[in-house]
This record gives sequence, C-alpha cells and structure tokens, in this order.
Amino acid sequence: MVSLGIGILGDTLDWPFFEDRHRAFAEELAAWADATLPGLPHDDVDAACRARVKALGEAGFLKAVVPAAHGGLTEALDVRTLCLARETLAARDGLADFAFAMQGLGTGSISIAGSEAMKTRILPGVRDGKRISAFALSEKEAGSDVAAMATTATPDDNRHVRIDGEKTWISNGGIADHYVVFARSGEAPGARGLSAYLVEADTPGLSITERIDVIAPHPLATLRFDSCRIPVENRIGGPGDGFKVAMATLDIFRSTVGAAALGFARRALHETVSHANARKLFGGTLGDLQLSQAAIADSAAEVDAAALLVYRAAWTKDKGAARVTREAALAKLVATENAQRVIDRAVQIHGGLGVTKGVKVEELYREIRALRIYEGASEVQKIVIARDLLKTHGRKPGE
Repeated sequence: MVSLGIGILGDTLDWPFFEDRHRAFAEELAAWADATLPGLPHDDVDAACRARVKALGEAGFLKAVVPAAHGGLTEALDVRTLCLARETLAARDGLADFAFAMQGLGTGSISIAGSEAMKTRILPGVRDGKRISAFALSEKEAGSDVAAMATTATPDDNRHVRIDGEKTWISNGGIADHYVVFARSGEAPGARGLSAYLVEADTPGLSITERIDVIAPHPLATLRFDSCRIPVENRIGGPGDGFKVAMATLDIFRSTVGAAALGFARRALHETVSHANARKLFGGTLGDLQLSQAAIADSAAEVDAAALLVYRAAWTKDKGAARVTREAALAKLVATENAQRVIDRAVQIHGGLGVTKGVKVEELYREIRALRIYEGASEVQKIVIARDLLKTHGRKPGE
C-alpha cells in the first residue's frame, strides 16, 4: 500500500468548516492507516473485516462513532469527524472504510434514541472494537420504499415482541454481534407504523439464509427472522418511531457515504496524476498531452465540488441543524456520481493497466459502484432534493 500521508486531502483541512481537533484527528488517522492497514488480512473478507474493526477500536478511532457519555470523542456524533475518517480510510482501503462506517451506522440509532441501559450495554463494546454492528432496514421489496416493509413485530405478552420476516443486503450480515432491525409494529399505516429493535445475533429464530457476493467483497447477507422473541426494552425509541429513527440515523450517515466516495475519488486522482507524470510516450509523458490535462482538470474540479458539498452538509449538522435532509442528499448524490466519473477517467488513462486485477484503479472502479445505490440510490436522492425544494418554495413567509 502506498504511504499517502495527510497530503492527499490537499488544502481541505484549511477550509473554515474545520477546527483544530478535526485536523489533529485526520493527521493521526492518516499516519495510523498508512502504518497499519497494509499488515492486516486481505484474503478472507470476514476475517479482514473483523481485523479492521479490532484495530480501529484498539487505536481509539472508533470513539468517533459513540457519544462522549459512553467514551466517545464528542457529546453528540460529530459528522465532520465521521466524514474525515471515511474519506481518509477510503483513500487507502475500502474495507477499512466499510468497517468504520458500519460501527457507526449499526449503532447510530442506539446513540440517537436508545435507552440509557441499552447504550451502556452496547456502545462501549462498539467503541473498543469488540462488538460488530449492523443496520437491518432493506428488504427485497422494500429498499428505497421503506413504507413497503413486510417484516413484522407482534406483541407476545406484555414484555416481549416476536419478529418475523426477512432482511437482505445487510452489511456485516453473518459477522455482526447485533442488528438494529426495523419492523412493522402496526401503530399506523405506512411508514408511521414501524418500530426499531436491537436484536442480538445469537437470538433464537434469527438465521443467516444467504451470504451475498458483490463486485467489491464485503460481509453481506440475507437474514431470516422466525418468531424471533425479544424483550420490549430492546425497542429503540417509542412504538411507531422506527421511520423517524431510521431517517435521523441516515441524516447523520448519508453525508459520510459522500465522504467515502470522495476518498475513492481523491485516490483515483492521485493515481492518475502519478501515472500521467511517469508514463512515457510520443517523446514525452502522458501528462504532456492536452487531452490528459483536460481529464485531470475535470477530475480535480469534481473532487473539490464534492468535498465542498460533503463538508457543508457535515458542518451544517454539527452546528445544530435539526435536519440536513437536502444538504446530505446533495452531498451523497454529487460525491458518488462525481467519483464514478473521476475513477472511470483514471481507468481510461491507465489503459490496459486500468482493468488489470491488483491495480488500484481497478479496485476503485469496483468499490465506487455500490455507493451510488446504498443508503438511497442517486435517483432517490434527486427525489428528496426536488421535494424539499418544492416544499420550501411553497411555504409562506414566516412559516
């Protein structure tokens, strides 16, 4: 693995979005990642993911995914720190970014709406890298349309509920110690009748029915719940609050998906410039050609545009905005779509090397594709952005 240092972020850390604590965190993480990630397992995806969670926890970086009351870095989750972490890790190792992100996403709902007893029981293990987290929202017929969810949570005496149904495309499925599960509890029709629950991985009735292989290997699975009996106190938030809890969680972590895409794009641009400077042809270098220069300029512009939107959304949330739905959607949409173009150009400029297994830009090409789909596909982000603008434009002054 190439030692990138903090320089790959360019002058981003000098932008007014950041404080000294963010700069110190990014510098420490970059140095640790360059020194540590190359020595971790890479072949077995489950073992590789476990090793990254353990290493991140032991180094103290998973303190960023839990609140200070439970040993975290800040009183509430700091989105700028989460974004810097994902960008820094993604530029080096896609699975390390995944491991970090899922520790946050898989416990974000608990940090936001869990009981104090639940937080005390779950969050320290997540912080220390001793407990692996997962977020179980998607179903085969309910991905973008959460209201179509079919998994049910049925009362079973006054102290328990039984969960029945299936979840799929669940990251960390098969290796997680707990799942945050969303199910139809029936308080109202549609999205208002969902609740969120903490389900321990060893709960009777919970099984892994399929491990899913994707183009950029990650632990991914289909879960089955057959009369999975859990205590009512495992509910996260109130009855019928599931959709609200899910959206509040995604409101924090959607911007970080954009940050991961930004990390992939920065690495692709870095590889492009290095290759263009080194590749000899036509009596000069690849970088001497105007078409190469145009491609590099386009990529640089798209990287900076994505970075500005990602860190605007993160800064806005950290400064106290109740919701950043439009800002986070814009950040994810632009960062992931831009990264796809930046990486595609990198592959093209590398020529045959660009599609050769083991070359970094080929790996990046596989890594980026899923980010335009998960946590809300690009088409869904466009709907979110447009609806928010239409709603805002339709308000009367003072509303």
